[in-house]
Amino acid sequence: MGEQVPQSPISVVIDPPIIITATANPQEPKEAASPSDSILSRLHAGYFRICLSFGAQVLLWKTLNEHVNETNSIHSIFHTHSFPSTAFFLLYWLALCTLILLSFLYILRCIFYFRLVKAEFLHHVGVNCLFLPWISWLLLLQAIPFAKETKNFPCQMLWWIFIVPVVILDIKIYGQWFTTEKRFLSMVANPTSQLSVMGNLVGAWAAARMGWKESGVCIFSLGLAHYLVVFITLYQRLSGARHFPAMLRPAFFLFVAAPSTASLAWSSISGSFEVPCKMLFFLSLFLFTSLICRPSLFRKSMKRFNTAWWTYSFPLTFLALASAEYTREVKGVVASGLMLILSTLSVLVFLGVLIVTAANTHTLLRENDACLN
Repeated sequence: MGEQVPQSPISVVIDPPIIITATANPQEPKEAASPSDSILSRLHAGYFRICLSFGAQVLLWKTLNEHVNETNSIHSIFHTHSFPSTAFFLLYWLALCTLILLSFLYILRCIFYFRLVKAEFLHHVGVNCLFLPWISWLLLLQAIPFAKETKNFPCQMLWWIFIVPVVILDIKIYGQWFTTEKRFLSMVANPTSQLSVMGNLVGAWAAARMGWKESGVCIFSLGLAHYLVVFITLYQRLSGARHFPAMLRPAFFLFVAAPSTASLAWSSISGSFEVPCKMLFFLSLFLFTSLICRPSLFRKSMKRFNTAWWTYSFPLTFLALASAEYTREVKGVVASGLMLILSTLSVLVFLGVLIVTAANTHTLLRENDACLN
């Protein structure tokens, strides 16, 4: 047999892996978003609640000024004829400047952050807030201080400019409610759904005050029909109510705003505060009483300030406006006293929310706003 050649042992050496990690250069500055980009990315349509509250207050002070000139009931409280008029002018210009500023910023948001605007439209709460700017413009249109009446061509053209987007949103949203399976009203209904109704009712109210009774009836019928549908759906408390954040519970006061606005709209269309207007006014008064008797409902929403607090203001102002029209129709101490109580309460709530907002300006434009979560 041949001689075996001894084999040398084979050693396998495994080098430790060389892991290359990309480390950020500590000296390289991070790209930070500019303040303007931060504002535009966080400014959603819900901030127009502020403008809507200002617009409603402007109309309330205009109504108080008219009552001062007609009767002495308010004069005995204010002790001067000029105070309501001065407050009205100051509020109007402040409301107009605020609305112009927010509208300009939101137009920029639509241009540079259209994907965020689209996300608002697809959100079950955010889509209803898209009615807020148009409602605010329609309110200020009725309260122009330098025009004796709004039955003129410029005001009528502005009415068309503001009402067309409302109708377009109506066609889109109301159509989805009964044609799209994922957007059934029973699934997406929440208290802010009444903002879409208010857009129609305020539009009808403005049209009637400009002398366009037929246009007012047309828009009013659209709003009233869907108000009944939304009201019944919300009363049933279906599955859609479970997706409503606790921070937005001030929107429950929209139950008060919708029938109050309907009574004001029909009063302008019919020319007097008739029985249907009184029925809607009493309904809103009952709903308001029901809400203020349940303060625990709003306990969670009061823990941290957000723009939803402004929803406490304008529904109460619409109720005060309806009470003023009721007082004009029903003469008496009780009606006048009710108007004064609601008007005073409306002004106090408005001033309170305004002061709280001024004290919390650093938290206004926060990330992950509860309004769109």
